[in-house]
Amino acid sequence: MSHMSHWAAAALLATTSLAWADIPNPLRIATEGAYPPFNSVDANGQLVGFDVDIAKALCAEMKANCEIVAQDWDGIIPALVANKYDAIIASMSITDERKQSIDFTNKYYSNYLAVIAPSGGVTGPSDLNRKTVGAQRSTLASQWAEDQLMGRASIKLYDTQTAAYADLQAGRLDAMVSDIYPAMDWLTTVSGFQLAGEKIDISDQIGIGIRQNEAGLKAAFNTAIDAIRTNGVYAEINAKYFSADIY
Repeated sequence: MSHMSHWAAAALLATTSLAWADIPNPLRIATEGAYPPFNSVDANGQLVGFDVDIAKALCAEMKANCEIVAQDWDGIIPALVANKYDAIIASMSITDERKQSIDFTNKYYSNYLAVIAPSGGVTGPSDLNRKTVGAQRSTLASQWAEDQLMGRASIKLYDTQTAAYADLQAGRLDAMVSDIYPAMDWLTTVSGFQLAGEKIDISDQIGIGIRQNEAGLKAAFNTAIDAIRTNGVYAEINAKYFSADIY
């Protein structure tokens, strides 16, 4: 064996064992479970959705033994920091504010905001003056509503997306600001409502939340994201939920 191949083999061995050391066993992943089509609970009590399928695909790629749990949105970051689980795969936007307490992998999809309203009602994001507008608390949608509409519209915030939809349907809201894909998913289940106007591009990238200073786990996730993008697994999951590539 020449020195070169010997060293290559040793280096390969080192990286493999290093990667394994950095993936906890079990690798505990949290999702919200109240955000279809990304994460929700089916009739059998199983967690399902795009986030859940992506989580399972990444675990398979990393050969990790994963446990996926449901966690309310408001407590999802504190519980990660408190070591209740190791990663958040719950359609969480990568923001500077969140980076003060946690870290993120590279993106696994891109998000846009949209306004939804009763058909024939509000015409779009610019038509919300003196309207009652809903959004889910602690999201980029609620942040956008507060930044853009404060003082000219009445903003109502909800603990879950589902509660906001219910008020929209009951006529208690004139419009709702939401991430676009869940909004489109909800619109397929009701009549008399529509996307109002153009989607709102806020350069929003969705990543996996992990604790700070977990470089090995971060690298393992990023490698796995690249792998499922390359080998067709991502495309397969994407097609199950959406007609266009949401990466």
